Order: sequence, then structure tokens, then C-alpha cells
Amino acid sequence: MTVPRHTLLNAAYDHLRAAVLDGSLIPGSRVTVRPLTEQLGLSPTPIKAALAALEREGFLVAVPHRGYFVPEASTDDLLELYELREAVDGIAARRTAAAPDHDQVAAQLHQLLAKQREAIEANNLHTYGELDLAFHRLIWEGSGSRRLIPVAENLVAQVRLGNRLSAQAPGRLPVAIDEHQAILEAIRKGDPRAAEQHIRRHVREAGQALRRYLGVQAAAEQP
Repeated sequence: MTVPRHTLLNAAYDHLRAAVLDGSLIPGSRVTVRPLTEQLGLSPTPIKAALAALEREGFLVAVPHRGYFVPEASTDDLLELYELREAVDGIAARRTAAAPDHDQVAAQLHQLLAKQREAIEANNLHTYGELDLAFHRLIWEGSGSRRLIPVAENLVAQVRLGNRLSAQAPGRLPVAIDEHQAILEAIRKGDPRAAEQHIRRHVREAGQALRRYLGVQAAAEQP
């Protein structure tokens, strides 16, 4: 039986995207077709298509005459992604608070927030990060916008390293929890303007926490 071409493309795409996000492919490393054909058991065609798709989405960088590389994100790159996230999440929160089922979304957010507090008490940053993503994803889905969700997913995927770093900034997590609580309450009350303001501030503060953390790290590395 012949496997559909788009299925092979999806398999190559999913594998490569996951490898970039989990660090299997480290920043600065070159990604070439031949080893991937052997590793994945696929022909070069779907792999080349997957590499091109990932380059368009910002997960890889194409260097003329050299091929594809995993990008090395600078502080400015990460802060730009946070700026874009602020706008997208703001739209999502505004639409979710205005949706007919906003109270149901708020109830689900309340459950996630309780689990986030438990993760902080256990000092489990990995679990907190996954719950934070689930919190925001629920708001994206609550917006009712099919076009917004893939845009938000793509931005968050590229900034996940930044999310992990900003969570390590001293004192950031308790503040982030308070910000989540404010977002939740605005959505529960069905207040689109407040929901947008609170979530935009939350994403902006996460970006600033990242900037401060990276600044401290850079200063510590200097002789």
C-alpha cells in the first residue's frame, strides 16, 4: 500500500519540529537531508519539504549554499516573539471573555491555576511550564478563532526556551500566578477589555523577566 505523500511530509515535519524544541537539534547545528533519510526511513522528497516548511515558520534558518541550521535566538529575537505573543494573546483573551461560554472557560482555568500553585510548591518548573501552556491554550481555544490558534501555537513553540528561562527569574512565579488570577477573574466576569489588559501585561512582564534574567547571566559570565 502506498502511503499518502502528505502523511510522509507530516511525519518528517513533526519529527524535526520536536527535535528542535526538545533540544535534540541544538542551536547552531546543521540539519542535512541524507542522515534524516536513514534515520526516518523516508525518501529525500518529504524531508526537503518539511525543512522548507520549518524554515518558513522560523524553526530553521536557510543559509545559501550551506543548507539549513537551527537558529540561535538572541535576546532581541526572544523579546520580539514576546511582543507578538502579547498582541495575539490579547486578542484571544478579549474574544474569550466576550464568548457566551466564558464562565465555563473560567472554571477550567481555575482548575489549571490550582495545579500551577501545586507545581510551584513542589518546585517543579517543568510541570508548571506545561500547565502555563495549557492555561494559555485554553484561552486561545475559547476565542473561537480558527486562524488565531495556529499562529499562537507557532509563537509559543519558538519562545518555549524563553518561557523556561523567565520562570527561573527570582520571584517571577508568584507574580505570574497573581497575573493568571487576574486574567481568570476578568474572563469569569465577561469583561473583554480587562481580560485583554491583564493578559497583555502578563506576557509583557514575562518578557521583561527574561530580559533581566539574561542580563544577570551575562554579567555573571564576564571576568
